[in-house]
Amino acid sequence: MPNSSTPAALEALQELIEVVAQLRSPEGGCPWDLEQTPQSLIPFVIEEAYEVVDAIRQGEPAAIAEELGDLLLQVVLQAQIASEQGQFTLAEVAQNITDKLIRRHPHVFAGATVEGVEEVKQNWEQIKAIEKGEDPQKPLTLSAKLSRYARSLPPLMAGMKISQKAAAAGFEWEDMDGVWAKFHEELTELQQAIAYESKARQQSELGDLLFTLINVARWQNLDPAAALQETNQRFLQRLAMLETFADRPLADYTLAELEQLWQQAKRQLS
Repeated sequence: MPNSSTPAALEALQELIEVVAQLRSPEGGCPWDLEQTPQSLIPFVIEEAYEVVDAIRQGEPAAIAEELGDLLLQVVLQAQIASEQGQFTLAEVAQNITDKLIRRHPHVFAGATVEGVEEVKQNWEQIKAIEKGEDPQKPLTLSAKLSRYARSLPPLMAGMKISQKAAAAGFEWEDMDGVWAKFHEELTELQQAIAYESKARQQSELGDLLFTLINVARWQNLDPAAALQETNQRFLQRLAMLETFADRPLADYTLAELEQLWQQAKRQLS
């Protein structure tokens, strides 16, 4: 049901739509915006989504609002390009998700009753299966279930989900020694590929090694995505500290000098 802020929200959204349309206009538009395609914008969609997540984690309302705006821009821009190509409009995007929410919440919009959150989830999955032309009474194959994670989650998170579900189905080592043996096997194969084989083969072997590391994390109840995020932050903190010690551009330092500054930064932050 609309609330008191609805007119202002609709007015602001309409202005955004018009601004994006002008940016994409062949007459007086922006050259950068005009050359964008749905494919070229993929990195921006991902980047803006991650920045929204980071802002939410920081808990700063102003930053969250700003980053949500940047993400909304990507939605409007994708819809504008699709509209220009006669594919779909922003109105269709909004109507589709509205219809989906109504269909998948019969306990809210159609008088159905549910006992709790678990039944809501079960109903959601059953309705979703019917929408996709699947038989909700016929279980999906394991590969079909896992392929959803590969499509819908960032690679590290998808790898962990796939690993967990595959292990639950029996694709599991007997003990941690087996995991470490697989890790060393994959490391050797990557080293050999880097030394003797094509870039495509090197990338394939790197993926195998990363997937094995995800399994190491699973066995130890660690979160690989969180671990990498923490490492990124530590690196940036140490780099920022290192820069406060430097009295000239970093490129002017030798590797040994940079290592000395790096160790100094680590001690300062420990």
